[in-house]
Amino acid sequence: MRIFTYVVARDYGFAPNPFGKVCTLSACKPDIRRVAKVGDWILGTGSVPNNAQGKLIYAMEVNEILTFEQYWADPRFQFKKPQMNGSLRQMYGDNIYYKDINGKWMQKDSHHANPDGSINYNNQKTDLKGKYVLISYNYYYFGKNFIDIPQVILSDVCKKKQGFKYVPNPAGILLLNHLKRNYKKGKLGNPIQLTNTFHRYKGNK
Repeated sequence: MRIFTYVVARDYGFAPNPFGKVCTLSACKPDIRRVAKVGDWILGTGSVPNNAQGKLIYAMEVNEILTFEQYWADPRFQFKKPQMNGSLRQMYGDNIYYKDINGKWMQKDSHHANPDGSINYNNQKTDLKGKYVLISYNYYYFGKNFIDIPQVILSDVCKKKQGFKYVPNPAGILLLNHLKRNYKKGKLGNPIQLTNTFHRYKGNK
């Protein structure tokens, strides 16, 4: 088991998507999604702009790994396809990639699409580099109810810059045991930036 940690710069409920009693990571963090294995854990800590630096936003165990094609076609995850005339939660659905009849990658109108709903090729390229979608039924998602990380392991758990790092033991095990003892599993708060307005992400160029 490995434990990955990174900073959640934007927490809209898109990446990760904690809704429907399953936490999914299908966009952003391609370097993690490409190498994570079943049984690994992913930790997302807060950012300075969200006044959550050094706080835990979520922790998810990787229970299943799907390709984008599998994720798109799986009946279990049809509700994760964004509905732009639905609720904000539905609009931030993360099941957005599929191939057309010619085998060309398409992108559903979504948080990662252009303002007019067309494909944002920058986001598409970054997302697809991750190759896989990570599925978790064993997770703790706090969102705006982010929690303190025990001070004794804070430096081991938190990543200060972009990218990710591995959390060394015993710090990783201590944190997971802390969560198991003190918190219920599942969605324990709404995303920090889930407000009354839908936002698009242009991507980094």
